[in-house]
Amino acid sequence: MSQATDKLVILVTRGIDSELSSVAFTIANGGITAGLKVSIFLTSTAIDLVRKRGQAMTHVAPLQPLLALIEDFQKRGGVIWACPPCVESRGYTQADLIDGVVIVGASAMHAEIKQGAATLSF
Repeated sequence: MSQATDKLVILVTRGIDSELSSVAFTIANGGITAGLKVSIFLTSTAIDLVRKRGQAMTHVAPLQPLLALIEDFQKRGGVIWACPPCVESRGYTQADLIDGVVIVGASAMHAEIKQGAATLSF
């Protein structure tokens, strides 16, 4: 039987071309509403979700536009991590990403999991 946790880590691998990216941030915001401390780790094409102006390209009705979902997530204390090799392979640097995104290895995500965080992936 698993123990209760107040942490949630969401791994997102889908980018601006997939409705799953909007679903991931909708669920992340719901987690914050439920009182969870939510972190999102972006890999692969999901890096484009936090590229400046990248998130403005996605709106999956009837969900909020991705830009609004990400802004809401960050304003409410959500943490966004970006995989360093995934950022680098796209030729991006920290300056290319929206404010507040932390380029950090998977060890940050693993540390939360070791402390009992629940996990989801999209």
